[in-house]
Amino acid sequence: MNRALYTLLFHLGLPLIALRLFLRGRKAPAYRQRIGERFAFGLPALQPGGIWVHAVSVGESIAAAPMIRALRARYPQLPITVTCMTPTGSERIQALFAGDALIQHCYLPYDLPWAAARFLDRVRPKLAVIMETELWPNHIHQCAKRGIPVALANGRLSERSARGYGRFAKLTAPMLAEMSLLAVQTDAEAERFRRLGARAECVTVTGSIKFDLTIDPELLQRAETLRTEWQAVARPVWIAASTHAGEDEIILAAHQQLLARHPEALLILVPRHPERFNSVFELCGKVGLNTVRRSTAAPVNDTTQVLLGDTMGELLFLYALADIALVGGSLVANGGHNLLEPAALGKPVLSGPHLFNFLDIAAQLREAGALREVGDAQQVANVVSELWRKPEEAEQMRAAGQAVMQRNQGALARLLAGLGKLLN
Repeated sequence: MNRALYTLLFHLGLPLIALRLFLRGRKAPAYRQRIGERFAFGLPALQPGGIWVHAVSVGESIAAAPMIRALRARYPQLPITVTCMTPTGSERIQALFAGDALIQHCYLPYDLPWAAARFLDRVRPKLAVIMETELWPNHIHQCAKRGIPVALANGRLSERSARGYGRFAKLTAPMLAEMSLLAVQTDAEAERFRRLGARAECVTVTGSIKFDLTIDPELLQRAETLRTEWQAVARPVWIAASTHAGEDEIILAAHQQLLARHPEALLILVPRHPERFNSVFELCGKVGLNTVRRSTAAPVNDTTQVLLGDTMGELLFLYALADIALVGGSLVANGGHNLLEPAALGKPVLSGPHLFNFLDIAAQLREAGALREVGDAQQVANVVSELWRKPEEAEQMRAAGQAVMQRNQGALARLLAGLGKLLN
């Protein structure tokens, strides 16, 4: 399939896209808003001539934030337009950069030639930066037509994804050949991109910028203060974060087992998607657990068994409140989420077995002894209980995780150097 056929099929699929927006809008009404932006109509007032950064959703937006701030500091005269595809990503971007008039935001239009052209003619960027692997052939081609260099930042490409791209070689190879920089996380991923058609001289291994996460000491102090207010300094607290459908039942079953061994235990449960907050709260009540919603600001007391993290932008803070962290998206076949946030905070890290989105990071943490993998409620309860009973093991995991973080830092500086060459 070449780009012309891809574009035709995209147009033919627009009714299905409209149906998908409608169905998603039933659970998350924000999907029914700002639809014009998805076709490059009704875009907000955007200052042209700067840097365009695309981060598809929440995770990519958070990962991109240090890079965006560094670009803002290095090129203070350039506006930065940050795009995404989801309402939750939009909320996160606006919260991260509120108050900075030169960091502007809209949805990325769908990958239709005329929509991409309207968007680029409006923004007129000097550089396009795509986070991770959100590659759109028409957007990239329209950039190439206008002489706008396109960079892939923090690129990752699993073997499975590479096989998928490889099935459409007539579409993938020309698209990758039009890109000016592919800054990827590992040697294996660099080889996959070259094999798919990227120009060898444009592919470089920078590592993952997620290792360059820095923790504000004030955040740790706020977490310590809140636990003191809860009278929970010595209370065993664990967090299960970024959970997906099918995982909450496992987590809550594990917590019920933990309560039988540690009656004072507190679980912080954070669903990945806001549209699931209500259903997970109902599930907590259904299984008989006394649950407080973070969004209500209701106090946590010694009878509270679950704190539901139903707010946006607080994940690092909620991690900081806990002793042990389980990262979701991994007990079901979703591929996992960022394991480095709890590691940077000095938390022993647990995950399920499905980590295909973070194979290299998971391998490094596992080999260092900073990550324990669990598969079901019994294993979750056993490992959490063990770490509470053996604080020396938890301390070893904490130190190992922070050592992995320190050993891998520097990716952001290498990425910025590559982007600087394209801007200059």
